[in-house]
Amino acid sequence: MRATSLIGPYQPDDIIARGQGTPRTVAQFLSDVSSLADLLPDCPTVLNLAASRYEFLVGFAAAIMRRQITLLPYSRAPYALRRIADDFPGSYALTDRDEQREEIESISVQIQQAPSPVSLPAVVPRIPLDQVVAVAFTSGTTGNPVPNRKTWGALTAVARATGSRLGIKERDRVTVAATVPHQHMFGLEASVMLPITYGLSMYAGRPLFPADVRSVLMDVPDRWLLVTTPLHLRACVADGVAVPTGGLVLSATAPLTVELARQAERQFRSEVHEIFGFAEAGSVAERRTIAGDEWKPLDGVRVDQEGTAYVVKAPYLPGPVPVPDHLSLLPNGDFVVHGRKADQVNVAGYRASLGDLSAKLLQIEGVHDGVFVLPDGETGLVTRLMAFVVAPGKSGEEILRDLRAHIDPVFLPRPLVCVPKLPRNETGKLPREAVEDMIRRWREQHDGEV
Repeated sequence: MRATSLIGPYQPDDIIARGQGTPRTVAQFLSDVSSLADLLPDCPTVLNLAASRYEFLVGFAAAIMRRQITLLPYSRAPYALRRIADDFPGSYALTDRDEQREEIESISVQIQQAPSPVSLPAVVPRIPLDQVVAVAFTSGTTGNPVPNRKTWGALTAVARATGSRLGIKERDRVTVAATVPHQHMFGLEASVMLPITYGLSMYAGRPLFPADVRSVLMDVPDRWLLVTTPLHLRACVADGVAVPTGGLVLSATAPLTVELARQAERQFRSEVHEIFGFAEAGSVAERRTIAGDEWKPLDGVRVDQEGTAYVVKAPYLPGPVPVPDHLSLLPNGDFVVHGRKADQVNVAGYRASLGDLSAKLLQIEGVHDGVFVLPDGETGLVTRLMAFVVAPGKSGEEILRDLRAHIDPVFLPRPLVCVPKLPRNETGKLPREAVEDMIRRWREQHDGEV
């Protein structure tokens, strides 16, 4: 049975995690994993809710050692955790120190803040490539979240291919910091698996605001890799964040416009790259946004057309995985993405993507955030789109006037609703349930009209 090491090419005294209390060495990490593994109950699955990226990694590794599958919750809301626990009977939760969850049996990840000296075990544990170690859920933006099982082989293959594409070498002096939660598929792959596969350091905390991002990257002793989203990048650009040169930005979870990527490259004085992927297949392809629309599949990954659909194929996948987006496949195997299939709308015979319309809305000066939506239950002959917009100091009429210069009049939203903020989740996405709740509340305030 083929297997690979739990962690990559570290030395015992290498720093595996920094940023929250005392830096943790590799020897201390392996000791922490061994101690926690002895305390875990005999259960098949575990919800890892640890907020610290390091404590999450310790819990993830301990669960792997006990051959338990880590469930990556799409939300920390009580209803979401109850739903997952019901779907996976016998689960328990790993939580932060002294945190207890009413929805499920909980165990705190207890890591000593001042670790005592330890020595590296003679043999670093090896994990079978076919061992299922995680379940990732779809984001819920187009319906109920769907579970997807991930093997150790799949996670390590994606991490190695991503690092290779970004030019990362083993034991590079790079610290990976992330605004993305580690329970998210992209967050797990890029901010946890990538560093431990290549022998890099990770930042244990999660900087959310521009000032936090600046502070973290200023404290990195060598080079940095920022794993982030367009939502966080937009905030950093608007805030004028200045950071040390010599880093790299890796974005995913939503399309990144060329203009925002260009602004971010000037702001961070670093290249901005994107990952294309989805929960069912993981990371699939990469591109430098300002270099063009084409996505280049990661090493070992192939995108093929089967009938009218496109599928992802890779040695670590159980079979061809359908792509939930419209694509144009190029002769060299690269491809162009035209938006989610569930994102397409037809208005008066004209077709458009809700994502593309939302991107054009965000191009308007003064618009901080916004989204086009198609309300459920449309029964009339003419489809009517809505838009929710965050634009302090601008009226709906002003936004509509500016929007007419960017989109065909048939796609103008009726109504356009100005709101203080959008209910985005931790990765910047808008779950379908949250969108439906916004629409419902607006209808209640306007006697049910749309």
